[in-house]
Amino acid sequence: MNINFKINNKDVSVTIEDENTPLLWVVRDLLDLKGTKFGCGKAACGACTLHVNDAAVRSCSYAVKYAEGKNITTIEGLGDAENPHPVQQAWIEEVVPQCGYCQPGFMMATAALLKENPNPTDDDIDNNIVNICRCATYYRMRKAIHRAAELTRETKI
Repeated sequence: MNINFKINNKDVSVTIEDENTPLLWVVRDLLDLKGTKFGCGKAACGACTLHVNDAAVRSCSYAVKYAEGKNITTIEGLGDAENPHPVQQAWIEEVVPQCGYCQPGFMMATAALLKENPNPTDDDIDNNIVNICRCATYYRMRKAIHRAAELTRETKI
């Protein structure tokens, strides 16, 4: 089966036997975009978060067949070293990562939140950013989310 979608602003077509294969494995194994991580495989931890049509999605439980015709954004498409997304810039400024494994998922969830709510309160963050960080860098992430909100408002992304 061929599935066509756009990923990080590039049109792709993947041929896959099982249309129920999680999008995570297509992104990582077929498209070689390793920034999206496998965590729990049950959509509970958020390490695999990416955007489907600008909405945060846990890709470990999102069948690739549902990606047909959609716009997918991974951490690699959010920004780059020369032009980081405000969330990525805030993560750098606040020195958020410890081990860093879960951080792409947190950044993708945060970018989706800020698109919907450019000035989140602590309660908004608690209710919307429910990813899990084993290193417990939640305090630094909260600071970074508020900083990213400032940067987003300044750059109007």
